Amino acid sequence: MLKRSIVLTLLMILCGTVVRAEEILKIAASAVPHAEILEFVKPLLKAQGVVLEIRVFTDYVQPNLQVAERQLDANFFQHRPYLDAFNAAHGTTLAAVPSSQVHIEPFGAYSKKLHSLTALPDGAQIAIPNDPSNCGRALVLLQKQGLIRLKDPANILATARDIVVNPKKLKIRELEAATLPRTLDDVDLALINTNYALAAGLNPLKDALFIESGDSPYANIVVTRSDNAQSPAVKKLVAALRSPETKRFIETHYQGAIIPAF
Repeated sequence: MLKRSIVLTLLMILCGTVVRAEEILKIAASAVPHAEILEFVKPLLKAQGVVLEIRVFTDYVQPNLQVAERQLDANFFQHRPYLDAFNAAHGTTLAAVPSSQVHIEPFGAYSKKLHSLTALPDGAQIAIPNDPSNCGRALVLLQKQGLIRLKDPANILATARDIVVNPKKLKIRELEAATLPRTLDDVDLALINTNYALAAGLNPLKDALFIESGDSPYANIVVTRSDNAQSPAVKKLVAALRSPETKRFIETHYQGAIIPAF
């Protein structure tokens, strides 16, 4: 049997046939834009012997937990401030893959009741994400619009309790990020992560009353376990996500609603 195997191998080599071992990489992602970008790089990785299996999630918790529990190899949906807050809250040790910044999703404020910020009434209800990093991010953005003042303007983990000046007596509601587009009928203003805004059919450049500038520090990254951050498959994934082809895809497909971070 061994002799036959050797003969077959020699025949394949002589005939120019190359047998390449493939590695499966299981990665969690939000539907928009992360899974879309991963679908774009799938053929690039396939050519390098990496089969990408994409699992789409609608929340920000399970993608991290399933990587920590070794059900999945990596994820692509979050920025570094969220990862740091998640590790602190859940006792996990997930790690950002070095130099894996892919894109920035400018955070925006949306409303079905208002056409301009000047029409925001006293006592308006403002919905923001309830996870620590995005809550602080939303409050900092409200402060930049002159609507509130925080005790520490640089605190990315600020909560509504850190508001020290609120001249319009705004009522801040901290809700799960994924539900925010559905609250637009009930609140005056909602600050929504761009991935959830896009999934809800909102165009950040056209529909947001105000939005973060392009120099936002919240670049989305690839995250995995510390023992997996240097694996060849993960390195190939990051290289594909930060390739010139992917940069062109982001620029042309999202038309500025999402900005390459490399």
